[in-house]
Amino acid sequence: MSGDIGGISKTVNYKGNRIDIGGHRFFSKSDRVMKWWQHIMPLQGKPSKDDLILVRNVPLSNEKDAPDPEKSDLALLIRHRVSRIFFLRSFFDYPISLKFNTFKNLGIIKIITVGISYIIARLMPIKPEKSLEDFLINRFGRTLYNLFFKDYTEKVWGVPCHKIKPEWGAQRIKGLSITKAILHAIKSIIKKDKSVGQKKVETSLIEQFTYPKLGPGQMWEEVVRLITKMGAEIYMHSKVVGIKYKGNNVTQITVQNSKTNTTETFEGDYFFSTMPVKELVQVMSPSPPEPVREVAAGLLYRDFITVGLLLKKMKISNNTKIPTVNNIVPDNWIYIQEREVKIGRLQIFNNWSPYMVKDPNTVWIGLEYFCNEGDELWEKSDDNFMKFAIDELIQIDIISKEDVLDSTLIRMPKTYPAYFGTYDDFDVVKKFTNSLENLFLIGRNGMHKYNNQDHSMLTAMTAVENIINNVKTKDNIWLVNTEKDYHEKK
Repeated sequence: MSGDIGGISKTVNYKGNRIDIGGHRFFSKSDRVMKWWQHIMPLQGKPSKDDLILVRNVPLSNEKDAPDPEKSDLALLIRHRVSRIFFLRSFFDYPISLKFNTFKNLGIIKIITVGISYIIARLMPIKPEKSLEDFLINRFGRTLYNLFFKDYTEKVWGVPCHKIKPEWGAQRIKGLSITKAILHAIKSIIKKDKSVGQKKVETSLIEQFTYPKLGPGQMWEEVVRLITKMGAEIYMHSKVVGIKYKGNNVTQITVQNSKTNTTETFEGDYFFSTMPVKELVQVMSPSPPEPVREVAAGLLYRDFITVGLLLKKMKISNNTKIPTVNNIVPDNWIYIQEREVKIGRLQIFNNWSPYMVKDPNTVWIGLEYFCNEGDELWEKSDDNFMKFAIDELIQIDIISKEDVLDSTLIRMPKTYPAYFGTYDDFDVVKKFTNSLENLFLIGRNGMHKYNNQDHSMLTAMTAVENIINNVKTKDNIWLVNTEKDYHEKK
């Protein structure tokens, strides 16, 4: 019902400083998606602001009209990827690797324990894999799981790993293992893959990605501009409050405008839904069968709060060989593994795009918290939450209080569809919605499936192709982010 474009992929502008909610790398194993992004926003043809300052070489576009990001806003930047884990007041590679730095930070005894645990896991895997815990132990060993996966994952989901279905791991980290991480490290030393596509590289190991100059929402704002120019209508501040169906077809929807409190009814040939499945079923008329309603009502979500924090500087320093403007740490985001704080992840927007920050001499960061609507974190007032978040970063020695200049807060409900609750019986809902021939569930919340933005795009593209080609089955839509070609291996 907001006036924002992009959903969770929107860009929030706070006093000229831009926030990317959750962090959105524009990278996909799908050539189709990559080409589409670059069609909407062309790749940079000249160096960006920080490229110029650092005299940094990036693979620029050779196209004749490729934009200069210093002169044009409509530009897709090529960015260097750095993500690390912050644990024991030290940095570790993400994904975790067995490099010298890991040995140094953990100590030889712990490293030996990790190695033995990994060998045991490979020789005697847990079968069948009944939980995410089983899934992770099988791929990394119990010791590494307890050190680097368990606490963070439980921060994200708010439930123990042994209560989370293994499907989450199958969608997010299926292709990653210690062996592959080590092999990638060796290959990187011998020969780096400098192509934008990086198709042979595991997604979590990519070294660069594309990114809109003014944040992810800029992509979808440009899409809106283009489709309205073609005659389409976009209804903002609107919520679907009624869906009527007859037989095997949806016949009309009712939409309520939150600003005017008026309702309007629309008819159509085809309907695409990205609204949470739980809410979709609630507003359908006639009421779906009781088993469908029960499963939909029991679907759970994880909600999200971002605190934007403007700093003079950070307390942690750049101890890498990667040059940065003002020598800030080079990370796009940092996974906070420290157990005494609730913060899950930290973004540094300066490193996503220099144009996200109004004053280049400041540091603009995003503190990410996972919670549930109505819980203690969610119910904190904005002022109390921001003070709490600042205190947490001070506690783990990432910032100093005197360096804080400003802060803001954004709440995002239903950010992550959860693989617990009534999820085991989700096929009941899926079978019912699939029976409505002109209704297509797409996207993350639309399918109650942990899709990234490229997967969400592919579900929409596949649905449209089915309509054009008169394909009646929707199985291929549900296969997105399960088939190897689509897979996001994090």
